[in-house]
Order: sequence, then structure tokens, then C-alpha cells
Amino acid sequence: MLPSTEAASGGPDLLRGSYEISTRRDRLDLDLVHRFLSTEFWDTLGMTREVLERAVERSLCFGVYQGDRQVGFARVVTDGATFAFITDDFILPEHRGQGLGAWMMRCILAHPSLQGLRRVLLVTHDPRLYLRSGFTPLSDPESYMERAATGA
Repeated sequence: MLPSTEAASGGPDLLRGSYEISTRRDRLDLDLVHRFLSTEFWDTLGMTREVLERAVERSLCFGVYQGDRQVGFARVVTDGATFAFITDDFILPEHRGQGLGAWMMRCILAHPSLQGLRRVLLVTHDPRLYLRSGFTPLSDPESYMERAATGA
């Protein structure tokens, strides 16, 4: 069962200067998230709004906000027991360079629903950003397989 908005919140919103992180789905600016993911993000170009809405509904989502304006996003797909996959993570370009992405990753990895997992994975074109968060290249990449589909 997926966490509800209330159960997924993991407590109060997290603050850092004028920024905060929340897992409340009702705060997400899906227009902004869709616009960025479908036009700017390497792995989701052309994603439809319907696909995004289904993905958000079935995921633990993190929004980064400055006041009422959303400036970042990440989605975690997890069974809450053994495995999690972090995806669709971004900080808007005008807010980069302030450590917000690293802070968001720390908040994700500290979330109560993601403790005790056997494995947390992500896919990236810039691995150096995630080394500081404890990620390493796959220890046995030959054992991982993918089945890529079109249209999502």
C-alpha cells in the first residue's frame, strides 16, 4: 500500500533558510513539474501530464519550496521494505548552486519510510553529484537488466 499524503509527510516540513521541503502532495505544482520534466529533463522528455499524475499518485514525492513557489522536485518509487528508486529529481536552474539538491537528497534518504531498505537506486548523467550522498557505481552492473518501453 502506498503512503497517503498524511502518512507520507514524515512529520513537519523541513526548513533551510528561505527554503523548505515537503512531501505533501497537495502542495505540488504539477504544472511546473510537468513543464520541467517534459521539456528539460533528459529522461522524461515528452512525458504526458496523465503519466506524471499517475506516477505522483503512486510515489513518495518531495517538493522544494521558496515561500509558496516550488523550485525543486523528486519522486521515490518504493515498497517501503526493501527497495527504493529515486527519479525525476531536479532543482530549477535559477536556484542551483546553493546546495539545495544535496539537501533534498539528505532529506529523502532520512525519510522514515525509507529506513532499513536493502537498496536505493537512481540513474544519473552526473554521478559526482550523488557520491556525496553515499551513492556508488553499481558493484555488479552486469547483473542489472532493463526493459525500456516507449511512450512513457
